[in-house]
Amino acid sequence: MKAQALADHLAENPVDDDYEPLKTYFPDEEVMCVDEVDQDEKPGWKLFFDGAANMKGVGVGVVLISETRQHYHVTAQLRFHCTNNMVEYEACILGFRLAVDMGVQEILVLGDSDLLVHQIQGE
Repeated sequence: MKAQALADHLAENPVDDDYEPLKTYFPDEEVMCVDEVDQDEKPGWKLFFDGAANMKGVGVGVVLISETRQHYHVTAQLRFHCTNNMVEYEACILGFRLAVDMGVQEILVLGDSDLLVHQIQGE
């Protein structure tokens, strides 16, 4: 799934008091095997972020993953006009605020905005 499609969906469907999760059925007829994957990744906090700006609105989404693989999800609908690049910054800032509030000292930040990633790296 393209990240933009997911970000658009989150921006267009904010969670409110009337929220009910989708009831979907995904048949597993073509699944041959389900197994646990042993990942050799370096343990640590990870931050994934993305944003979307379109004619229907502006939204951001963040997933913060702890060292113990606990997932913390945050989405927000912005109430001001932004370009796509500005939305990426807002999403990253939201993720940083969440990490700071949780006392995270070191984090791996992952996003699909080349502009933002290169600026954060000082390039």
